[in-house]
Amino acid sequence: MCIFVLITKCEEPNFRFPLFHSHHNRTYGVANPGYVPAAAAVAPAMFAPPAAGSPGPSAPPASMFDSMPGYEGTLAGGGGGFLPPPMPAYPVPQPEPGPEQPHWNIPSISEETAREAFVLFASSKCCYSSAPAKDGVITGMDAFNTYRYRLETFTESRLTEWSHEPYNGQPVDAFSQSPPGPWDIPAQAPSFFMDGKQTIKVPYTSSMKKVCWVCNGSGYRHGDDRCHHCSGRGRENCNHCHGQGSSLCPTCRGKQQLLVYINLTVKWTNNIDNYVVEQLSGLQVDNLSKVSGKELFRDSQYMVYPVVGFPDPAVVQAAQRLVNEHQGKYSQTSRILQQRQTIELIPVTKVTYSWKGNSHIYFVYGNEFKVSADNYPATCCCSIM
Repeated sequence: MCIFVLITKCEEPNFRFPLFHSHHNRTYGVANPGYVPAAAAVAPAMFAPPAAGSPGPSAPPASMFDSMPGYEGTLAGGGGGFLPPPMPAYPVPQPEPGPEQPHWNIPSISEETAREAFVLFASSKCCYSSAPAKDGVITGMDAFNTYRYRLETFTESRLTEWSHEPYNGQPVDAFSQSPPGPWDIPAQAPSFFMDGKQTIKVPYTSSMKKVCWVCNGSGYRHGDDRCHHCSGRGRENCNHCHGQGSSLCPTCRGKQQLLVYINLTVKWTNNIDNYVVEQLSGLQVDNLSKVSGKELFRDSQYMVYPVVGFPDPAVVQAAQRLVNEHQGKYSQTSRILQQRQTIELIPVTKVTYSWKGNSHIYFVYGNEFKVSADNYPATCCCSIM
């Protein structure tokens, strides 16, 4: 008895995805096995789900990025991109002491000004009667003018990170020559003491990677993210998925290839610290942060010298402490471009008044004549209908 065994040859599909390599012969992924082009499929195009327990890619592989001289610690997402400022190539100019300031005081505001400010304050409150402000009898006014010292340190910091974008034929210049150092790249700084940010593509770091790490070069999303408009069938030339049955890869936008390069982010920050001399009036110091005062002193230079000779020793001590703190703190992580110190005299007047036989107080403060009045004697409960 003869037994015939029929051996058939399995034909490979007439499509295949090539395995791409970079110019360093490093592999950045293989073709997405879950993606089947609609034109080559016998059944309606579907997007196979990923294997159970295998989440989609969350970060690019480290081998995707080249090692660039001067940028060896740069990672994707900014990790490891901390750049301390370079040592100055010339001696740092020494700060100059500011001129001594004579003692100067702001006279107490008039009774008329204090009442007008109080009336305006009461009228701004929906539940406050204006009667105490208009008819209350002012029995005393005491000035508690106070100094505010402010130090501003304007800095520039630089960070690098590997970035990528869909490859559309952009110039590729990696390794054609050494890239400039991160602190050698010119940037357009804003005016002093104005925050700003600029992102610059570092020259001679751009290279093309032939396979997108998210979709493995398929051009479509990895996983079972099927087209919601055609439910993954790809029929009737669906305009949303172009008949492919699945959504475009958001990383390469269907281009299958990526351009990778180093981005330099330059940030300019105005770092501010204030010190307000205790005025012992009872007014909360936080209120003074919302108002301005009369500027008595201003000094702006590359590095300021702590205030000397000012009549209030608390201001002198605060200046010495903050100048030392700023220069020690910010010079380690950024480049100091300019410093500015100012002293303001903020007017604070404590007003005592009588209303219906009881004594009350309120404060008028700042050049804006702001009012603070706790326990206002004529309030009511109101509701909006």
